[in-house]
Amino acid sequence: MPQILIDHSPGLDFDATAFAKEVHQLIPEVIDTATADCKTLVRPAVSHLVGDGALGEAVVLVEIKILAGRSAEVRSELSVRVTDLLRSYVRVPAAFGVEVSELDREAYVFVHHAGH
Repeated sequence: MPQILIDHSPGLDFDATAFAKEVHQLIPEVIDTATADCKTLVRPAVSHLVGDGALGEAVVLVEIKILAGRSAEVRSELSVRVTDLLRSYVRVPAAFGVEVSELDREAYVFVHHAGH
């Protein structure tokens, strides 16, 4: 069920697919879910800016959406572990943001559509 959204600076030398595969392995170590249930979208940005742009930092923002009910400590652990993993993938000065947010169990719907 986890949905992972990875937004990053354009042209960033960053193997987002390899990173996502590791995140898919890491998430079940922290929350009760299966690797096969993880889904990721990688979205390179058209442009980016950090502060006034003077430092020239890249940006990587990761949002992990999980079903509600996990403790703040578990969500925090997941954020920290994903941030640590980012450090091993991004080799240039960069600003990172990692957020684990909750989806309302009663309002969330996900289906596998077979097509027509």
